[in-house]
Amino acid sequence: MPSRKRKRRGGSFQAPPKRGQVAPSTAPAKAGAATTAPRRRRGGRPERPPAPWGKLPLVELVVLLAVIMLVAGFVSGNITMLVTGLTLGMLAGLELSIREHFAGYKSHTTVLSGFPAVIVLGIGFWLEWPRPVNLLAAALVFATGFYVLREAFKRRSGGLGFRA
Repeated sequence: MPSRKRKRRGGSFQAPPKRGQVAPSTAPAKAGAATTAPRRRRGGRPERPPAPWGKLPLVELVVLLAVIMLVAGFVSGNITMLVTGLTLGMLAGLELSIREHFAGYKSHTTVLSGFPAVIVLGIGFWLEWPRPVNLLAAALVFATGFYVLREAFKRRSGGLGFRA
């Protein structure tokens, strides 16, 4: 079986810093310069936006709690635990979507514009609006939110309408 040789990439090679040394910066640092673009990883894809609470895995803990409450509510037949588990899971996903969307990392326009539309549908249901009025109001809220959120993502991502 013939051996394959690795193809070397062009560019200069920098050895990793030794223990106790700081890696030299490749770009000159400007005093007081704020970076708005997210940092990029090795494959050219930007890094996920950091959580405002630091390294604490809060979203993951809330999802774990939601799953525990869903299972316990399903086993015991307690509707309050089921609804609480669903609400916690929804809020954890919504928080992550908001953070990624407004950082320009991934577009969650449909999810984020659908959330207020569902709220309007619920309000219309409880206020007993006629069904066509309720659907029209939710569609208007969805369309307005979709446009506003898409434009916000374009501004944060450098002009891209979506990023998968």
